[in-house]
Parts: sequence; C-alpha cells; structure tokens
Amino acid sequence: MLNMLRKYKLWFSIGLSIVFILLNILLISKYDFYFLLALPIIAVFVILYIYKLDLILLTITFLTPLSVKPSEYGYEYGFTLPVELMLFGVLLLVILRFFFRPMPDRKIYYHPISFVMILHLIWMGISLIASEYILISIKFFISQLTYIVSFFFLGIYLFKEKKNFEKFNWLYISSLCIVIVYTFIRHAIYGFTEESGHWVMSPFYNDHTSYGAMLVFFLPFILVKFNEFRSIHKLVIFGIIVLFAVAIVLSYSRAAWVSLAGMAVLYVVMRLRISFKWVAVAGIIALIIGWQMQTQVMQKLEKNKSDQSDQFIEHVQSISNISSSASNLERINRWQVAIRMWKERPIFGWGSGIYQFVYAPFQKSTERTIISTNAGDLGSTHSEFLRPLSERGALGFILISVLVGMILYRGIRLYSFSNDKEIRMVSLITVLSLAGYFTHGLLNDFLDTDKASIPVWAYAAMIVALDVYHTKKRSEVKTPDL
Repeated sequence: MLNMLRKYKLWFSIGLSIVFILLNILLISKYDFYFLLALPIIAVFVILYIYKLDLILLTITFLTPLSVKPSEYGYEYGFTLPVELMLFGVLLLVILRFFFRPMPDRKIYYHPISFVMILHLIWMGISLIASEYILISIKFFISQLTYIVSFFFLGIYLFKEKKNFEKFNWLYISSLCIVIVYTFIRHAIYGFTEESGHWVMSPFYNDHTSYGAMLVFFLPFILVKFNEFRSIHKLVIFGIIVLFAVAIVLSYSRAAWVSLAGMAVLYVVMRLRISFKWVAVAGIIALIIGWQMQTQVMQKLEKNKSDQSDQFIEHVQSISNISSSASNLERINRWQVAIRMWKERPIFGWGSGIYQFVYAPFQKSTERTIISTNAGDLGSTHSEFLRPLSERGALGFILISVLVGMILYRGIRLYSFSNDKEIRMVSLITVLSLAGYFTHGLLNDFLDTDKASIPVWAYAAMIVALDVYHTKKRSEVKTPDL
C-alpha cells in the first residue's frame, strides 16, 4: 500500500511538471507571457514564509547590502528591491498571525527596551494626524514597522539561538565584502580621489557616509572573531579586517572615523569597568565646562581652515572646521532648520519622513552654504536625534533618546554582571557597534534605510534576547521557535 502511494505521488509530480512546462511553452510562444515561470519560486518563498521564517530573515540579511532602488535606474519606485518587498511580506504574515493567534512569550514585550520601542512606534503612529503630507508619513511609518517588527521583535525570537547572531553577522559581512570589492574597482578607475570616494559605492549605498557607517558597525564583531579563531580561519578573518580597514580609510567618511573614536573610548570604559554613574558625572561636567567655554571653543574652531582633501591628515583636521568646510557648515544649517521646525510645531512635529519636503523656507540666508539646496536632496537633518524632534515633536526626540540610552545601558549591564564569557563577548560587540552607530548618528541619519535599520535593530534585539533567554538557566527557557 505504501509503495503504491509513493508510485502515485511520483506520477502525479511528473504529470504536474509536464503540464507546467507545456503551459509555459504555450504562453511564451503565443502570448509572450513569461511570468508563470516565477510560480515555483513564489511557491517556495510562500512555504518558507510559513514554515521557515528564520531562514527568510537570514536571507534578507544577506541581500541587504546588495539591494538597490529601482529609482536609480529611472523607475518610479522609492523602495529597495528585493529587501523591502520581502520585509513587507514578513509584516503581512505577522499581522495575519496576530489576528488569529497572538504572538507567544509575551514577556519580551515587557522588557524595558521593547516597552520603549512600542511607545516609539505608537507615538510615530499618533503623530501621523498632524503630518504635512499624510501619504508620505504613512509610507515612512510602514517602512519603519517592517524594519522593527522583522528585525527587532522577530529578531528577539531569532536570537534565542545564539548561533543565529553569528549567522546574521557573517551573512551581512560576506555580502558587504562584495560591495567593498565593487567599490574598490570603481574607485581605482577614478584614481582613489576624495571626490569620487563619495559616490563610487552606488547603487548599493547612497553615499560614502552610510557605507562608512556600516563598515565601522561590523568591525567589533570581526575583531572579536579574529581572537577566537585559529589557523586558516584566523588568516581569512585577518584579510577581512584589512579589507574593512582600507575601505574605512578610502570611504573618506569623517563621521565614520569619529564613531571609531567613540567606540574606542567606550571600550576602555567597559574593559576598566568604570561605573556608569561616574561616566554620567564626567559627561555632565564636560558639558558644563563646554558651555562655560563655548566662546573660546568657537574661536579656536573658526581658526581651522583645513578642508576635505585626498591627504589623510588634512581630511581628519577638517572634521572640526566650521569656518570654511561646506560639508560641516551645511550640517549646522540643517540642524538649525530642524530646531526652527520644532519650535513652530513643538507637539506633533511636521510628520515622519517630511523634513526634506518642508525644510527649505526655514533656512536663513546667512547660514546657507554653496551646497545648500531647496530640493530636499543631499540628506535630511544629518542627525538621528534632531530628525525625530522636527518630525515628531519633543516626545519623538525624548523617546528615541531614551530608547538609545536604554539599549546601551542594558547592554553594558549585561557585560558588567554576567559570568558567562560568551554573553560578555556578545554584549561587548553589540554595545560597541551600537554606540559607534549612534555616535555617527549625531552627524548623519540612516534609520530610514534598510542598510542601517536592519543591523541596528537586530543588535538591539540581541541585547533583549540575551537579557530574556540567556541570563537564566536553560531549563527555565520555554518559548516556541520562530
């Protein structure tokens, strides 16, 4: 009976395949219709979405650095393919599942980071009512939902298995290496000049700043893994370190270099186990001294005439040039605009994703630079903190600031109090990478893109997963797989 059943299954599969092939031949030859060929691929993805969602998330991770916007090729689509399309599928699946059966293991939603994240999303939704352009804000809100639901909330379940954290990193890094090689080849054609270094990574990354931010973001993981491996693996990872180091230098991204310095300072603080309260006290004292000496500091900075250059030393010195560097002055212009926008609408802001469409009238002629524009290009606020302030009001700024502070605090707390060497190393990696990114976020903003949002929220999810699942005995962890 069993053999007969297998025989029927075999003949059914063969018959279905023949019908599919013949139908495709007919449609292609007579109607020039090719789309039916994609049906098996679509069927495979549907099955994976239902039964292997973790595999879908890891596939998205690998594809993220390689995803491109059709608008780069003249098409009228603002999303990236295939990543944002796949993320939207994940969001739909989660919504459908929630309708019929709420997500299990509710304790992750009561974690402090998750709680603030939910408040952040709720306020983003509420502030839609005051948006200057409601459709743009709805699109922005949906895109943020796809990133956060997929790689923060589902990411917590994904990282219940610690091995998935390594998979996540290696998948992103491996495809990022492809982008680096592609960038090197294009950059070499233009003689590795500073000017061409701003755009040779396109169409994969918008510009050198987002590219540099992600290079720095994954550096702590690679360095930690270099210490863990032996023999041939160590040699391969050393090659990746060299590749990333050269790429960071040739990115000519000064914000990336600043974030590296921020990482280094935090690493020293964590390794020396300096109390968080003393770091906070030192920070407050530094702010008070800086405020008292702001006139002298400004006079000193205004004497710096170093501009962006192919020469590494001059390029580094230009970081503090606020007298003649168009790039630095334009950032200050955008920050001043964001504050003026907030003052006009302090409660709800202008609407998520709206800054670049309304900022032009808020510019002062005395603050405009040679690269100032009214067209909404060349980035938005250049700040992960001032953008929510202008777009979602004071509460939007407070929530993102508390969220970042909570993520870093819980990560440092895990590192300080855990006796598990693996947990300490993972928490060290996540905290350094996130601290580096948000240091970079003082000067740029990329959380509206898949390139940055996916790794940032995934790392935040890893901290929650460590807190919820891996600081307890294995016997106490009872949660369903993703």
